[in-house]
Amino acid sequence: MVSMSDREQEGFELPATFEFLVANLQMQAQVQLGLVRLDPSSDPPQPNLPLARHAIDMLAMLREKTKGNLSWPEQRDLENALTELRIQFVRASAAPPANAVEEAGPVS
Repeated sequence: MVSMSDREQEGFELPATFEFLVANLQMQAQVQLGLVRLDPSSDPPQPNLPLARHAIDMLAMLREKTKGNLSWPEQRDLENALTELRIQFVRASAAPPANAVEEAGPVS
């Protein structure tokens, strides 16, 4: 993992933009859906559907509270993030747990 020295971190700032906020919440939801593997040598992450739903709900609330106040690109990015996450949530909800096949045994 790459780490930054204190000196390098002094000049490093994350953008405080609406786009960054949407991307941040979208990434949180994707992590909770088990779609992001932070360590390739570990087992695939298990979804945490309640936390994923919370991040998706936060984006939906943001859409409602900012209705009529967003630029076209901001609105498009928010709508696209919500649509993608909702589809991914349905897929994760319908998928059997990763250990279900192991517990059931081989299919003959």
